[in-house]
Amino acid sequence: MKYSIIVPVYNRPDEVDELLQSLTTQTTSDFEVVIVEDGSSLPCEDVCQRYSDKLDIHYFNKPNSGPGQSRNYGAERAHGDYLLVLDSDVVLPEGYLKAIDDELQRKDADAFGGPDAAHESFTPVQKAISYSMTSFFTTGGIRGGKKKLDKFYPRSFNMGIRREVYQRLGGFSKMRFGEDIDFSIRIFKAGCHCRLFPEAWVWHKRRTDFRKFFRQVFNSGIARINLYKKYPESLKLVHLLPAVFTVGVCLLVLVSAVGRAMMHYDAANWRMWYWVCAVPLLLLLFYCLLIFADSSLKNRSLRIGMLSVAAAFVQLMGYGSGFLQAWWRRCVRKKDEFQAFEKTFYK
Repeated sequence: MKYSIIVPVYNRPDEVDELLQSLTTQTTSDFEVVIVEDGSSLPCEDVCQRYSDKLDIHYFNKPNSGPGQSRNYGAERAHGDYLLVLDSDVVLPEGYLKAIDDELQRKDADAFGGPDAAHESFTPVQKAISYSMTSFFTTGGIRGGKKKLDKFYPRSFNMGIRREVYQRLGGFSKMRFGEDIDFSIRIFKAGCHCRLFPEAWVWHKRRTDFRKFFRQVFNSGIARINLYKKYPESLKLVHLLPAVFTVGVCLLVLVSAVGRAMMHYDAANWRMWYWVCAVPLLLLLFYCLLIFADSSLKNRSLRIGMLSVAAAFVQLMGYGSGFLQAWWRRCVRKKDEFQAFEKTFYK
């Protein structure tokens, strides 16, 4: 067997149904599906049974241990030459596996991954979140499947790895968050060949509301510092930008508030304080209009454009807040590794 598709699941039977349905339409059939229920209170076993006559599917239920260890659990029970790790909230186009086949035939790889996109059926909030995670104006486009990066680090929502390499490296670590980046770093350190497969993309739902999205990106910010403590060379300038943005927004709001207050207390210099109040707000407004215009054009929707403004601020400031909190605790106060939202992040 060529491929084993491994999917950790936590309380998402409806999403698993959509993912399995998309697997039934694949033009390549040499694969099995390994579903690992990670201690869910809403299991998806009945959903998996409905596809038992359409897919080579294997369902396992285990106590909760987080997605990384659940992937390892599935990998130990998989039979494919390549292990394809997917999140439960993705849907596959019918040519997904064929795109992987084509890339491997063109040039071999020890590990690989593909980009993600928003599907037409996604809610406006999901489309706005997808925009914020892939736009040049929020992430520099580094998650949008660009080939210009010097190294491509596969993420666990769409990651493939040769079975022998997975076993040799011991799979995912026990990190609760950032475990996929940790694994990618170890893949590179082992001298393995890792590539982006731009045509092996998935539709990725991500979080369904801004509260859950904030939890996700906040933990990602924490994970970045935890990764820095393990691999100092992994921290790049681009990883600092959300923290800079977060501090910058707070300073702009503070400066504007001071200017507004001084307009009342220093009437003689009213005009100067007016501009002290107005300029920071104009800078923020300009950024909001930039996001709004770009997203509205790309999504052909003014509503999604407006929601994308909120999604951009949630993404950047959520990540930046987690990053700064972890930096203060781990780098300044020299505390041990930590995480937040552990009990609710996967619900």
